[in-house]
Amino acid sequence: MSDTFSLQQALDTAREAAQAAAEVIRHYWRHGVRVERKADDTPVTVADREAEQAIRRIIGERYPDHAFYGEEFGRQGEGDFLWLVDPLDGTKSFVRRTPFLSTQIALMHRGQLVLGVSSAPIFGETMWATVGGGAFLDGETVHVAGTDTLAQASISTGNVATLTADARWDALGQLIRDSNRIRGYGDFCHYHLLARGGLDVVVESDVNILDIAALAVIVREAGGVFSDLDGNEPGLDTRSVLAAVPVLHETVLRRLQRT
Repeated sequence: MSDTFSLQQALDTAREAAQAAAEVIRHYWRHGVRVERKADDTPVTVADREAEQAIRRIIGERYPDHAFYGEEFGRQGEGDFLWLVDPLDGTKSFVRRTPFLSTQIALMHRGQLVLGVSSAPIFGETMWATVGGGAFLDGETVHVAGTDTLAQASISTGNVATLTADARWDALGQLIRDSNRIRGYGDFCHYHLLARGGLDVVVESDVNILDIAALAVIVREAGGVFSDLDGNEPGLDTRSVLAAVPVLHETVLRRLQRT
């Protein structure tokens, strides 16, 4: 990074942008919205669009030369810095009045994720992290659990539709049988729990980089390991996640790949 760029200032900007999005989301949570359908038949609302516009406005004012990739309005610009934004991750939860929705803001520098903010305004918590700076929940440092055996582990799954048609589905079933317990917290929630020591393994097979970029930074800075289901680093084409405490990540990866 250049000598003139401050990661802390970028984090402050991202947190401010997330707060602006939270105000939009809370407004429409109280007053309701009309649900539309995208071309892929997923729901979208005015809350999604206005939240992204609020984020774009704040980041664009501070970093006009940075590229921006948002869920609702696509990608603009090129350069070393790319902001990755899902203004309302969990629109299906939003329209069904469940609180498992969030704003995800991450910054990528030359292909490496360096900053993440995960704001869950209805659930009532925000996590953030920068590379080398640790992970925080509402200002308090967090760290993954010290769990070191699968028999003690709590596993959470999210979107796993693709995995059900994969040979690894049986391997996941065996992992579940060998673990302490299985949950399906999904969305931001299980990554927040992993980062603060509330569970030990997260498995998802159907994600978008905008959903998980910020969470990847947070989990890693909390001491966890974050990859796709093949063990690869998260990138723009990432479509799956295996996130876990360090000892168990390698164990779970090896067992899922033994197919």
